[in-house]
Formats: sequence, structure tokens, C-alpha cells
Amino acid sequence: MEYSVTLALAATLGTWFLTALGPATVLFFRSPGKNTMNLMLGFASGVMIAASFWSLLQPAVVMAGDSSSAPPCLVITAGFVLGALFLWLSDKAVSRSMKDGGGGGSAKSRIMMLILSITLHNIPEGLAVGVAFGALRNSGFTPEGIAGAMTVALGIGIQNFPEGAAVSVPLRREGYSRKKSFLIGQASGLVEPVAGVAGAALVSRMTAILPYALSFAAGAMVLVAVHELIPECQRNQPERPYLATMGIVAGFAVMMLLDVMLG
Repeated sequence: MEYSVTLALAATLGTWFLTALGPATVLFFRSPGKNTMNLMLGFASGVMIAASFWSLLQPAVVMAGDSSSAPPCLVITAGFVLGALFLWLSDKAVSRSMKDGGGGGSAKSRIMMLILSITLHNIPEGLAVGVAFGALRNSGFTPEGIAGAMTVALGIGIQNFPEGAAVSVPLRREGYSRKKSFLIGQASGLVEPVAGVAGAALVSRMTAILPYALSFAAGAMVLVAVHELIPECQRNQPERPYLATMGIVAGFAVMMLLDVMLG
């Protein structure tokens, strides 16, 4: 295995580990109350909306301008719309298969959409880390180059902490056990090492598709946050109508702070 690919694998295993720390938060909640779950679900919604822009769309615009012959506005819009359409069609397919098989109602479909959207989001992030390390083959393994690639990995890894919680908290809300919520939440980040190795090995090709992949994942995340998580966190709280809304604001603010601070 090439040195750059080995470094990319190690870095993305680190980002996966930080993803797993987010879902680990549910292990500390035995029986969270309704208000606590609404607040946490709102926080997860804010994290996903902020991540869709700061972690995905904004870098996609920059990458599209550098690597695509098409206008960046068309690249980003096409990827975003296709991501939302893909998840909507996936939801339709899952709902129909569950209905035909006599399965449960919308709760399982909602969970599948959530897991799929976060997993899709992690693929281009893993590619970005892999591309950063793969590019060292051309520029040389200078201390500055390695430090730059490690900064990309560290930034994505820290952002993955609240994103991992954004998977596990809604699962806990749907009645999943703490252990199962954690295991599913951390599993959503396992695609990052795979994508990182692919990005490092095929750096020239992956650079070209990254803008599409990033905006595609953003469209999927926004659809889930707006269609599923936000309505869910606003249910059954007439006595504290702004609780979940403050959770959304807090989640957005925390994710924005991390993304802007870490570049």
C-alpha cells in the first residue's frame, strides 16, 4: 500500500473514531424526558442544516470553480437537487417495501432516511481527506503538506462528533436502546475510511467529482432535516414551544463555529 494511501486510511479511521464519540453521548441518557428529547432532536436538526452549508456546499463551490468546466452555480444546484430527489425516491421505495411486507409505519422509513443522509454526507468528507493525502504524492511529503492534510482530517473529524449524535439521538427518540442507537450511529461513519482510501488512490479523478458529491450529500441532509427532524422535534410541546427551536439554533451555531474556526 502506498504511503499516501496508508496515511489517508489512518486519518479517516481517526475521523470515524470522532464520529463514534458523538453517538456515545446517548449511552449516558437512561430515560430522557420529552423536553430533553425535543431539545436534542432540535440540536441535531441545526447541526445537519449547518453542516449542509459550511461542510458541504461552501467547499463544493470552491472546488467546482477550480476543477469543473461547468459554471459552479450549475454544478452545485444540480448536485443539491439530485441529492434531495434521491433521498425522496429512496424514502418512497423503503415505504412501499415495508408496506408490501407488512412492516411498520413511517418511523422505520424516517430512520432509514436519516441514516442514509448522514452516510451519504460522510462519503464526500472521506473523499476530501483521501484527496488531501493523495495529493502529497505530487507535491512531495513535505512537513507543510502533511500538516495541511492533517488539518483537513482534524477539521472534518471534530465536525463529525455532533453529526454522529445527530444520528443516534433521533434513534433514541424512536425507542431504540442506548446500545443499538450507538452502534447504528457509529456505523454511519464507517464509510469514511473506505472513501478516504479511494480518494487517495484515485486522487485526480476524485477531485473532479467532489463538488457533485458534496452538494449531493447536502441536498439529502437538508431534506431529512426539514421534512423529518424539525417537524418531529416540534411535536407535543405546547407548554414550551421555543425549546426545540432553541435547540435548532444552538445546533446550527455550534456546527457553524466549528466549521468556521477549523476552516
